[in-house]
Amino acid sequence: MPTTEQPDFRSPDFLRAHIRHTLSFYEGRALDASGGFFHCFKGDGTVYDVHTRHLVSSTRFVFNHATAFRAFGRPEDQAAARHGLRFLHTAHAQPQGGYAWVIEWRNGQATVVDGTNHCYGLAFVLLAHAHALMAGVSEAEADLHATFELMEDRFWEPEHGLYADEATPDWQVGPYRGQNANMHACEAMLAAHEATAEPLFLARALELAESITQRQASQSKGLIWEHYQANWHADWDYNRHDRSNIFRPWGFQVGHLTEWAKLLLQLERRLGPDLAPAWILPTARHLFDTAMRRGWDMRHGGLVYGFGLEGEVCDDHKYFWVQAESLAAAAWLATRTGLPHYWDWYERIWTYSWAHFVDHEHGAWWRILTASNQHLSDEKSPPGKTDYHTMGACHDVLKALAPQG
Repeated sequence: MPTTEQPDFRSPDFLRAHIRHTLSFYEGRALDASGGFFHCFKGDGTVYDVHTRHLVSSTRFVFNHATAFRAFGRPEDQAAARHGLRFLHTAHAQPQGGYAWVIEWRNGQATVVDGTNHCYGLAFVLLAHAHALMAGVSEAEADLHATFELMEDRFWEPEHGLYADEATPDWQVGPYRGQNANMHACEAMLAAHEATAEPLFLARALELAESITQRQASQSKGLIWEHYQANWHADWDYNRHDRSNIFRPWGFQVGHLTEWAKLLLQLERRLGPDLAPAWILPTARHLFDTAMRRGWDMRHGGLVYGFGLEGEVCDDHKYFWVQAESLAAAAWLATRTGLPHYWDWYERIWTYSWAHFVDHEHGAWWRILTASNQHLSDEKSPPGKTDYHTMGACHDVLKALAPQG
C-alpha cells in the first residue's frame, strides 16, 4: 500500500490535481520537437523506443493536451495539441486517404510499418479533432468533417447502423466486424457534437449506441460481445486463443461494459429528457452491475480483464483502463440515480487503483498487473497508452459532478 494519504476522491480539487500529476509524467519527455510525441516509456519516464509511432497514441496525446488546455488554460497545452494534429497530417496521413496504423519516424520522415486502415483509428482521429477544436484550434474543424466523411464513405454500413472495422491501405474492407470501433466512434460523435452542435453527430451517436447495446446485445443476453462476422452475427470463437489481445480480446470485456454504461449516460444527458430513450438508464445499470458482479476480484481487489460465456473469468490480469473507465461510470450512475451503492463502487475502485496502479513517485498509472497485483514489466506506457483513459476518467467525473444544463 502507498504511504501517501488517501484523498477525497470525489473532490474536484483532487481530480484536477490528479490530472496535473499524471500529465507531469509526460511533460518534458513526451513531445518530440521533430514531430509528434514519443510513445514508449518505462516506469521512470525513460523513453525506450524513439521511432515507433502508433496512430492511437498520436491521437490520444492530442486529446490529453486539448482537455488539459480547457481545464487549466496553459498555452503550452494548446500548442502541444496543435503540434500533435500537425503530425497526424504530415506523418500518419496517406496519399490514398486514411491514416497509417503504425509508422517509424526517423530524421523527420515517416516510413509506414502497418498501413491498415482501422475504423477504430479514424474514431480517434475524429475525437482528436473535436477536442482540439474545443481547445481553440480552429483549423481542426475542416478536418473533423473530413474525417467523418471518410468514415462514412469507407466504413459505414447503413443497413446495420454500424461501421465496418478495417480495410487494406487501398481500402479493401475485410470481413471482421467489431463493437470496439463502434463504441469509440460513439464517443467521438458525442465529442464532435459538443464541438460543433451539429445534430448529425448526436443522431449518429444514438444510432451506434442503440445498434450495439440493444440489437447486437440481444445476441448475448443483454451484454456486449466484442466480435462479429460480416453479417453482424456474433463470432463466439474469434481470438478464443488470445484473451489478452490489446484491441480484440476474446470474452466479455469488463471495461467495455462499464465504458458503454458511461457513454450511454453521457448520451442521455446530451439528448436531454425530451429526446433520450427510456432504455438508456436501465441498460447502463445492467452493464455496470454485471461488470461488477462478474469482474471484481474478491480476493485481491480490482477488476479483471474479461469473463467467458458462462460468466467464468477468462483473463484475471488487471488493466489500468478497466479501473479508470469503471470509476467514471460509477460516478455517472451515482449522480444520475442518487443511489449510494454506486458511490461505494466509485470509492472502492479508486481506493484499489490508488494503492496499486497510481505511481505516486513518477506520475501516471501502471498499465497492467497480475491477478495478485504484481507488475508484469517495467514498461508503464507502451504504444497505445498515453493515460488518455485515466485523465479522461477524471474529466468525466468532473462532468458528472457538474450541475446539469
